[in-house]
Amino acid sequence: MTRMLAIAWKELLQVRRDRLTMGMMVGIPVLQLLLFGYAINTDVRDIATVVFDQDRSAESRGFVRRMEATGFYELVGRVQSYEDIGLALRTRTAMVALVVPPQFGADVEAGRTAQLQLIVDGSDPQVVASATDTAMSLAAARSSALTMERLERLGIPSAGTSQVIAMEPNTWYNPDLRTAVFIVPGLVGVILTMTMVMFTAMAIARERERGTLEQLIVSPIRRLELTVGKILPYIGVGYLQMTLILMFGSLVFDVPIMGSVPLLYGLSAFFIAANLALGLFFSTLAKSQQQAMQMSFFFLLPNILLSGFMFPWEAMPTPARWLSMGLPLTHYLRVIRGVVLKGASFAELRYELLWLIGILVVLTGLASLRFRKKLD
Repeated sequence: MTRMLAIAWKELLQVRRDRLTMGMMVGIPVLQLLLFGYAINTDVRDIATVVFDQDRSAESRGFVRRMEATGFYELVGRVQSYEDIGLALRTRTAMVALVVPPQFGADVEAGRTAQLQLIVDGSDPQVVASATDTAMSLAAARSSALTMERLERLGIPSAGTSQVIAMEPNTWYNPDLRTAVFIVPGLVGVILTMTMVMFTAMAIARERERGTLEQLIVSPIRRLELTVGKILPYIGVGYLQMTLILMFGSLVFDVPIMGSVPLLYGLSAFFIAANLALGLFFSTLAKSQQQAMQMSFFFLLPNILLSGFMFPWEAMPTPARWLSMGLPLTHYLRVIRGVVLKGASFAELRYELLWLIGILVVLTGLASLRFRKKLD
């Protein structure tokens, strides 16, 4: 028993001397609790919404104001056609579109059924459910109020309500709301993040543990050349993994690919490289492969929870959204779901590409600066 306690005490002393590991043991649970407890929220509110108002009546404007007053919809603009709605949904300018037909106000005034259409981006099922349920309830409540007002004007006792305003939900890009269609494209980004960061996170640490770092130190290679050289081989590995996931996703789960495959592969290169650069940066911080592995796992959880893979990005508070914009996975999910589910073009994804390029440049620069051509 005494010998066991001595070994345990020795182990505690070793952990205490390793400041990085000690900091992660104490800091990671606290940081993750504060971050995820604050950021994760399944109640989707302030959904970006555009309006295609073909009536422009007082009744149509009033209905839009009631939608905004619920807190579930945030009016971000007005459009003039269904093509504009498609563009807004593909670029994620909006997730919802309200279509008001001509003569909507006249039909309401005459007591005829006035049809509204709610178009929702089906690439996120949680947003679909929240947006559709709220709109249907709002239309039913307004119908009841209009019926009561009309009966009171006619002096007829209330004997029930009729449907004056009918809301027709229409889901684009995933009309059947199949979970696999939503999950499989996202899994490409999650798996690539996990493997690419982990592969390179141990690169410099492995060189240090094996004693081969000295060979790099005495070589004429520059820091940037070393960084890029470490990244290049794994880009091919990332493409192989991506191809396997998309192929099996299509064959096994019947996930369609609506857009350009060459465009998807071209944009994916920047995402793969950004994750590899991040892993290489981790490897310059870690003194062992174990520490590099711990950093990789610490980074993986925020990606899954804050990028929009599992929880609606729109439901997160604004500070958490800004934090998530620094994660490569946040932008890649929009890229791959945009291409695979919506058939988005390069022009519609150019802002996500600029974000990925910016993150790649920053991470490559940090990894290059952190590498010192000298022994610790």
